[in-house]
Amino acid sequence: MENLSIRPKGDFTWTAEYQQLYILTEHWKSDLQFYKDDLRFLHHLIDKYFIWLTHKEHLDEMRDLVSGLSEIGKNCDLLIKKITEHQSHLAELIDAPFKYDSHKFRTEHEELENEIASFIKKFRKIKKETFAVSEQVINKEVKRLNP
Repeated sequence: MENLSIRPKGDFTWTAEYQQLYILTEHWKSDLQFYKDDLRFLHHLIDKYFIWLTHKEHLDEMRDLVSGLSEIGKNCDLLIKKITEHQSHLAELIDAPFKYDSHKFRTEHEELENEIASFIKKFRKIKKETFAVSEQVINKEVKRLNP
């Protein structure tokens, strides 16, 4: 994962005990819940300024933003579901360590970690775009109202 404090350095995925991996996935899940709340705020921001944001010159930008926010929201929900399933497998591994193929499980763990990193990168981009468009439109509207 890219510069995320929740990802230990080195080969942690391959050397950590299952309990440590479980704790790490708890952090992932918590972070994704936070991102989900942040997405609700971004939707609220767009809804609040919808009238100004839907002027003809901003319509295409808004359509792209709303579509992007919707897509990233679905991705967030999917990741939370995947993490929940992953935690279930981890719990089973903790109880019966030889029940599953450790190498396969750790590979899946690493892939999930990479998916989360990709999500965060996309989330940051769409959040930045949402604020930039909102700020631009609001500033134009303020200038129009206060010449």
